[in-house]
Amino acid sequence: MTEIHKKYRLTSMEEPTDEMLQELMEDVARAARESSAKAEAEKQRRLEETARIIAIRRSKRKHELND
Repeated sequence: MTEIHKKYRLTSMEEPTDEMLQELMEDVARAARESSAKAEAEKQRRLEETARIIAIRRSKRKHELND
């Protein structure tokens, strides 16, 4: 949480300054980028795990057919 969050809440009765709005928007954008990066990393991890499982199953199946 940045200083701006301590100074201003969206439920506040006073209007935010342009600087406050800019900083709030930058904070939201930063949080969105971080969340997106985490989601992308998790997606990549799951895809790699799935590919690994498929490779193992194909290898087992190939060995079973050859036996």
